[in-house]
Amino acid sequence: MISLWFNLEIAARLARRFLFSIAVAALCSAPLLSAQSQEQRTFTPTDETPEDLPAGPGRDETFYSCTPCHGFKIVAQQGLTRAQWDDSLNWMTTKHGMNKIEGEDRKLILDYLEQHYPPRTRPGGRESPNPFLN
Repeated sequence: MISLWFNLEIAARLARRFLFSIAVAALCSAPLLSAQSQEQRTFTPTDETPEDLPAGPGRDETFYSCTPCHGFKIVAQQGLTRAQWDDSLNWMTTKHGMNKIEGEDRKLILDYLEQHYPPRTRPGGRESPNPFLN
C-alpha cells in the first residue's frame, strides 16, 4: 500500500513537471510563432480589375498604384478631399514604402480620386458621421 502511494506521488510530481515544461515551451515559442505569422502576412490580390472602377482619365494609373498593397475597395470607401488624398499618398509613401508618385502621374491620380471618390455628404449635410468632427 505504501509503495502504491509512493508511486502515485512520483507520478503526480512527474506529471506536474511535464505540464510545467509544456507551458514554458508554449510561452517561449509564442513570440516566434507570432513573428512567423507576421512575416507570412502578405496581400493577396483579388479579382478586381480597373474596369470595376468608374471610367475616366487616370483610372488605370490609380488602380495600379493602389492595388499592389491593398484592394481597391478600401480606396473607394474613403471619400476624401483632394488635400486628404494627397496627404494619404504622402503617408503611404513615408510609412508603408509605397513608390513615390510625382509630377503628372500624381496630378492624374489625384484628379481621378477627387472626381470619383469625394467626401460623401450624410443626411443633414454632414460629411462625417461623427458630429464632433464637424
